Amino acid sequence: MAKHMLIGKLGEQLAAMYFEDKGYQILFKNWRQRHWEIDIIATKNNTLHFIEVKTASNNRYGYPDDKISMMKINYLINAAEVFLFEQPQWEMIQFDVLAITLNPTVTYYLIEDVYL
Repeated sequence: MAKHMLIGKLGEQLAAMYFEDKGYQILFKNWRQRHWEIDIIATKNNTLHFIEVKTASNNRYGYPDDKISMMKINYLINAAEVFLFEQPQWEMIQFDVLAITLNPTVTYYLIEDVYL
């Protein structure tokens, strides 16, 4: 497996633990439907969270969240629409981004309620 894929997989594992420690209930990791994919779908306080995780080994080339484009956020929104079509019971939803940097120490930067 390529190094960037290993870093991404590690980031998603760390993200799941991060959110569980913060009281979120993880419903899905790497939810997929056709060509749509969402890194983490979780709930907290009756709100459904669609979470994009971005991980970098270091900040040498910028922060991980700098690499999330408007196109990626639109993709996340479209994937969420597919999910909500299948599970329409959710009234409150939120889009979040978790940026993780691994070195020199593991740091987390949560951007809540992303809105374009």
